[in-house]
Amino acid sequence: MATFTTSDGTEIFYKDWGSGRPVVFSHGWPLNADAWDDQLKLVADHGYRAIAHDRRGGGRSDQTWDGNDLDTYADDLAQLLEHLDLNDVVLVGHSTGGGEVARCAAGRGAPRVSKLLMLSAIPPLMLKTESNPEGLPLEVFDGIRKGVLTDRSQFYQDLSESFYGANRDGNKVSEGVRDMFWLWSMTVGIKGAYDCVKAFSETDLTEDLKRVSVPTLIIHGDDDQIVPIVAAGEKSVNLVKDSVLKVYPGAPHGLMAVAPFKEMFHKDLLEFLAS
Repeated sequence: MATFTTSDGTEIFYKDWGSGRPVVFSHGWPLNADAWDDQLKLVADHGYRAIAHDRRGGGRSDQTWDGNDLDTYADDLAQLLEHLDLNDVVLVGHSTGGGEVARCAAGRGAPRVSKLLMLSAIPPLMLKTESNPEGLPLEVFDGIRKGVLTDRSQFYQDLSESFYGANRDGNKVSEGVRDMFWLWSMTVGIKGAYDCVKAFSETDLTEDLKRVSVPTLIIHGDDDQIVPIVAAGEKSVNLVKDSVLKVYPGAPHGLMAVAPFKEMFHKDLLEFLAS
């Protein structure tokens, strides 16, 4: 297994497939790097070096008690880029991973990053506040925390329905994909999963987005039941200087695993890499 050790002694697992310009993927909550396997193979097959890591707290990485926050996640990612000595990097982040790559590209990882893609991503802020009325109320995130603590196995099975839009007429997600979601989620330690709810819901990434200085593609489904587009993609495009928002009508949060949105995303991803 390929791993590296961060400055605080945390062992982080990563996949490193193919060769060429590096494309580094960051997964959503509560998953691991396996959630990107289809896209990793896709870009490696097209002449790129495809890399994805398991965020600390789950998967094959250390289940740390501390550091389950966006600052540390982004620093871990920047250290991965440094460990592999990657340059001219395209960062791709889904959901919580979108916040991770944004903070990395705006901070320590900036000198190594040349493009950014945020998919169904959490920035700028998911929590509803006086200045962010489009966000979701704190009670929603308290409910997620309760689900993780009470019976996370059943909670993850239930969550896969809205995550992939299986509760919508005409949705084509398979039971196999929903089973994979549950399997990946159960590899995450309960402490990391619980702490990450605060990280993805209460971290304000507004200033990070303003500091991003590379071409950025923002992709979001307008039927995202997890990260509503009005609080995320529609705001992010106005904060990142060189950015484009692509809206997928009817697409759910986990659109990269559901036809026909998966095929749309693959096309847009390859075009963005080649541009």
